[in-house]
Amino acid sequence: MIEPMAIFSGRRVPREVILWAVRGYCRYGINYRDLEEMMTERGVRFDRTTIYRWVQKYAPELDKQTRRSPAGT
Repeated sequence: MIEPMAIFSGRRVPREVILWAVRGYCRYGINYRDLEEMMTERGVRFDRTTIYRWVQKYAPELDKQTRRSPAGT
């Protein structure tokens, strides 16, 4: 298994920014256009296509890392 947060190593963008965008999309269902606008309002400018790529790349791995195995296994 990959170390937690090791999936972000080598990225130029702080992992907190990526996590915020991926969480906004996956947890709250905010669309890419709205996420782009919200990030811009906070002084972080990324195109919605970049956010889409982050979701496609990081969401499956983050899902695996956050799921817990049943007790006793």
